[in-house]
Amino acid sequence: MKFISFASFISILVISLASCKTVKQINKVIAPKDSSTVILIDQSNIDSLQMISKTIENLKKNHIDFNTFNAKIKVEYQDNTGKKPDITAIVRIIKDSAIWISLTASFLNIEIYRVLIKKDSVILLNKQDKEVQYRSMDYLQEVTEIPFDFYTLQDLLIGNPVFIDSNIVYYKKTENQILFSMVGKYFKNLLTLTDNNYLLQHSKLDDVDVNRSRTADLTYSNYDDKTGINFSAYREITISEKNKLDIRMNFKQYEFNKELSVLFNIPKNYTAR
Repeated sequence: MKFISFASFISILVISLASCKTVKQINKVIAPKDSSTVILIDQSNIDSLQMISKTIENLKKNHIDFNTFNAKIKVEYQDNTGKKPDITAIVRIIKDSAIWISLTASFLNIEIYRVLIKKDSVILLNKQDKEVQYRSMDYLQEVTEIPFDFYTLQDLLIGNPVFIDSNIVYYKKTENQILFSMVGKYFKNLLTLTDNNYLLQHSKLDDVDVNRSRTADLTYSNYDDKTGINFSAYREITISEKNKLDIRMNFKQYEFNKELSVLFNIPKNYTAR
């Protein structure tokens, strides 16, 4: 059985991003069936600016701050060739310091990869081939083709929105949702929030480079606040370019701010690459 490669899995975790769409295309995507429930926001109006400011402020309030994070995730993955074997991922994060990941083939209960990511380095253990790879943080940018850093990956795994910018170019309020688009240095980000508590429901990232042809949609659901933190325990990711990837991430267990270890022992019989 051929397992998913580590590079592919990391690409799933950090998301392949989207091609640039025109505002007209974005409006078509998000336009509700019943336009009578829509309030269009004029950003030249003071009241409109206040509504936008309130939305951003509440989005910031839902930003997950933490010291440590530990999770067990069931990952289902399917591409154009069909469904791949399920993966169980154990993720441990020490905030702003280290991300430790173990990947296990669920049906065999065999660990296939282990990785330690720090601010400027990546160490990968390929337990199938008994190899260890030492890479810079640039390696993750190479395999994902995304200009992200350690902190962006950390936010992505925690469930915080990524590639946020203050340059809001579009804002729409419906009966149950708030939708707004912002443009940053690299990406256009279309966000959908719940109207009552400003929880992130959906993010669509579009590359500002018109020559890119990729698209990615991230959906966040099954929010749980048993730890006092609104956490999305179920996420769906669809990535499309020449091929299509569908990923489901089901957080079976998770906890914040518990003591944990990210020790990373490298067996002496492993070959360095």
